[in-house]
Amino acid sequence: MGWVRTFRADRLKADIPAGVTTAAVVIPQAMAYATIAGLPVQVGLYTAIVPLLVYALIGTSRPLSVTTTSTIAALTAAALASAGAETSDDAIQVVATLAVLTGAILLVAGAFKLGFLADFISLPVLAGFKAGTGLLIISGQLGKALGVEQSGDNFFQKTWSAITHLPDADGRTTLLAVLTLALLVAIKRWAPRAFPGALVAVALGIVLSRMLDLEAKGVAVVGPVPAGLPGLELPDLGQLEILLPAAAGIALMSFVESIAAARAFVQPGDKDLNADRELLALGAASVGSGFFRGLPTGGGLSQTAVNDAAGARTTLAGAVTVGVALITVLFLTGLFEALPQASLAAVVIVAAAGLVDLEAIRALGRIRGSALVIGSATVFGVLLLGVLDGVLIGVLLSMLGLVAGLNRPEIVVIGDPGDELVVRVEGPVYFANVGYVHGRLLKLADSAPIRPRTLVVDLVTVSDTDVTTLLRVPALERDLTARNIALRFENIGPRLLELGRRTPGVAGHCEELVERRQRKGEAEAERRQ
Repeated sequence: MGWVRTFRADRLKADIPAGVTTAAVVIPQAMAYATIAGLPVQVGLYTAIVPLLVYALIGTSRPLSVTTTSTIAALTAAALASAGAETSDDAIQVVATLAVLTGAILLVAGAFKLGFLADFISLPVLAGFKAGTGLLIISGQLGKALGVEQSGDNFFQKTWSAITHLPDADGRTTLLAVLTLALLVAIKRWAPRAFPGALVAVALGIVLSRMLDLEAKGVAVVGPVPAGLPGLELPDLGQLEILLPAAAGIALMSFVESIAAARAFVQPGDKDLNADRELLALGAASVGSGFFRGLPTGGGLSQTAVNDAAGARTTLAGAVTVGVALITVLFLTGLFEALPQASLAAVVIVAAAGLVDLEAIRALGRIRGSALVIGSATVFGVLLLGVLDGVLIGVLLSMLGLVAGLNRPEIVVIGDPGDELVVRVEGPVYFANVGYVHGRLLKLADSAPIRPRTLVVDLVTVSDTDVTTLLRVPALERDLTARNIALRFENIGPRLLELGRRTPGVAGHCEELVERRQRKGEAEAERRQ
């Protein structure tokens, strides 16, 4: 409640317009994202109420707008498919349970200060995840844009299904979708700040639908949208085991996306983001959303950008957006009954297209080739296997690449005065790579132009190690002794020195190093005198 203690009335002049402006983007987008998950549009409206209010009270980011995102909606759709919800009421209960479970995971992570877990999603994985998810979402909207039935579980099946049904496409539906897409692209390119594209597209779709009676001519519309506040929805405990993996994935993505969006708009004077506090805020927002029939929540980049550009000074701007959403739910839902599904599909397609940044993956690949492999594999995994499995593939490849690099640390020669060969290990030494380091040290000693009498190993970059590595030192010393080469260590840090002194066969080297340091210190003191 820090913003309450520091509240200043003059900030309302900025926060109220910012909140209203953001609502113009949040409300139609939230409705569109509900359709991505295969849910009625009112679920999206509900998601624009409680989460924003909860985050306004707890969150630490000034402009972050927390409702839901297209990626979270896509993950929710996958969870719904695995849960086998047969009716919209069943789906709403499953999603409510999923949101509460997601929030609970975030709350536990925040309580245990696990904000660092977001760092396991590397940039190549994140770029691949966004691109793959964007393409997957677009493929799922083709049926609504064409006015045809669409089937399939992955990107390729959905796209092929839409292509094969092209002869059956409804002309009016397709034309409306194309015109809406063109309008959204034009606004995004030439007047992104002047007009909220999603709101303009939705409003135009409603006007055309009513004027031309499009529903009677075969154009699918949203249909009746219940008015009033959402009722309390208790989670279904019988679904916990089925939904837990999906909830864990959504929780991680929610945190990663939210932190990325919040960091993107930090300005001078903003207080520092607290990752663990953000976990608690996002968790509470998702739990609140679930109890009131909403989707799992996260901070959206596009709506946060609008909130920031509109001049939001505090999180109170989010509370203003809630007020507009409440008015919409209570009094304006009747306006959306005639909204064409094709218009919503166009809004979703444009929003999802913003995620597809293949150039970002190529740019990372130009820095390091493995990044291109990881990003591309993540994209293909998402398209073929689904969002969660695709991300898992990317994370595993990232971890394998990291382990492969750690298992082959570079060992460089930094001094070769003749009798002594001085080498430095550039990286950590641990149980999995100590055998490689052992063999590499022997090869360097054997290949030296002049056979050294002493191999000096500089450990300045090795701050810690494990028992297996420490107990390997006597074996290295025996192999060097067989070559008439002595072993000496330099620049051992405090932690490594402490461990070495407790290890048989290593303690002598540590004591020798301590004595050398003492003699060097005494000599330096005498020189100064």
